[in-house]
Amino acid sequence: MTKKIRIAIQKSGRLNEDSLQILKDCGVSIDNGRDQLKANAANFPLEVFYLRNGDIPQYLRDGVVDIAIIGENVLIEKGDDIAIAQKLGFSKCRVSLAVPKGTKYDSVKDFEGKKIATSYPNTVLGYLSQFNVKADLHIINGSVEIAPNIGLADAICDIVSSGSTLFKNGLKEVEVMLKSEAVLAVSSKIDTERQEILDKLLFRIQSVLKGRDYKYVLLNAPNDRLDEIIKMLPGMKSPTVLPLAEEGWSSVHSVIDKNEFWEVIDKLKDSGAQGILVSDIEKMVL
Repeated sequence: MTKKIRIAIQKSGRLNEDSLQILKDCGVSIDNGRDQLKANAANFPLEVFYLRNGDIPQYLRDGVVDIAIIGENVLIEKGDDIAIAQKLGFSKCRVSLAVPKGTKYDSVKDFEGKKIATSYPNTVLGYLSQFNVKADLHIINGSVEIAPNIGLADAICDIVSSGSTLFKNGLKEVEVMLKSEAVLAVSSKIDTERQEILDKLLFRIQSVLKGRDYKYVLLNAPNDRLDEIIKMLPGMKSPTVLPLAEEGWSSVHSVIDKNEFWEVIDKLKDSGAQGILVSDIEKMVL
């Protein structure tokens, strides 16, 4: 009987949705029934476990699951001994210290002797120790933003995405302790057969992630400026150039890094490119 690789993902929430989406983009179809705690892939040797985020590091240590899609911040707090196979680029956030808006703040030293409410005690202690600062931690599993308003703490440490939750609770972000994103973590107890399956899955994931970083571009270029335009479009090896029916023009196909996209498009227009078509890339296999 062929083994299946066992992957843990968050039971609910945004990370759950993004995790299922990247598996779908990798061509893995999950037989996902309502409220299931475990599900199988229909077309790949993979079994999904839906778990509480904070429990996943221990499941990886114990070898109950082989891999997991989990926030890097959770690994730093609860599983810094667990290997990361791939950063996934979604569910980005910060783990930050925040204080009430009216509080005067100069430096990390201001936390000396203060009460900090958090569900990330190890992260806070590790960060403050770099500055020889000692604080009194109040560990809360849940919403910590209310703690200063009810006199439970002087400050909080929590994950921050947009900062809107802090704003609504009268808090301001004063220290970013770390930046986090979703990662693919691997159990040290994974066996050889499942490692081979992981290698195949990693190949698919990396192809999907590479595709997300680029845009496909198709344009018409005047031949007398073709060399100039080609230099702007290195592509994966080099652009594809095909002659058009209209003499003196060529069709150029290539890819553009999404972070440089608009700058390159402006330069292409200035160089005489016309009929520029752009589309997303589903996958890029190099």
